[in-house]
Amino acid sequence: MSSPLDRVDTSTAHSARVYDYILGGKDHYLVDIEAGDAMCRHWPSLPVHMRENRLFMHRAGRFLAREMGIRQFLDVGTGLPTAPNLHEVVQEVAPESHVVYVDNDPIVLAHARALLQSSPEGATAYVDADMHDPDAILDSPEMRALIDLDQPVGLMVIGMLHFILPPADGQLVRRLLDPLPSGSYLAMTIGTADFAPEEVGRVAEEYARQNMPMVLRDLPTTTSFFDGLDLVEPGVTQVHKWRPDSGQRDVRDRDIAMYGAVARKP
Repeated sequence: MSSPLDRVDTSTAHSARVYDYILGGKDHYLVDIEAGDAMCRHWPSLPVHMRENRLFMHRAGRFLAREMGIRQFLDVGTGLPTAPNLHEVVQEVAPESHVVYVDNDPIVLAHARALLQSSPEGATAYVDADMHDPDAILDSPEMRALIDLDQPVGLMVIGMLHFILPPADGQLVRRLLDPLPSGSYLAMTIGTADFAPEEVGRVAEEYARQNMPMVLRDLPTTTSFFDGLDLVEPGVTQVHKWRPDSGQRDVRDRDIAMYGAVARKP
């Protein structure tokens, strides 16, 4: 019987595995280490930036569960399991929460069991699908089993959209949002070169050399992805500035190349 690891291409770096390596994880290969080291030489702040992106996800998930009463989440572009995962964050607030994880990297699939350790009251599921094929996500048995589209959903698109090239980017986000009922929320982070253009630009060039092209977006372009939605305060801002926790470590703006926001679907 074949394993998801049989599908892993160890000759080419993958964004999820590079992210895992830079954050100190264990699920990566030499090609990912080489790519990550090259990126960090271009911009030594990259680990800080990636950590703050992850912390934004924690705060946004906790906010939606605790303050907005969201009990079901769709996490697109999950990446490799890194504790605490989204279900651990939201089930700490509301153990009955449901979380559907989505990713298309076979190494993520191979480690998906870590994403399925739900509280007894709640549920989690993993969908092996690509954001470029939203119908495969929305029509999956896991989505239909765990997500009630008569109730609000928290759609999480964290650290993904800068790998989705125009003109598909906005269309794909809207396709995922369209079936979700009023009162649902979109939490999203998007890469930018607004604060350290030379260094971050070189990182983007390294991603492209590794066959992972990305698009870095300015504030007006990032904000346009939330058109028609009601932004939660403080709106679109660098991820470390979005509702920071008390006691959060000081981070320099030039060390963060990611905008983030949470918005409600009217």
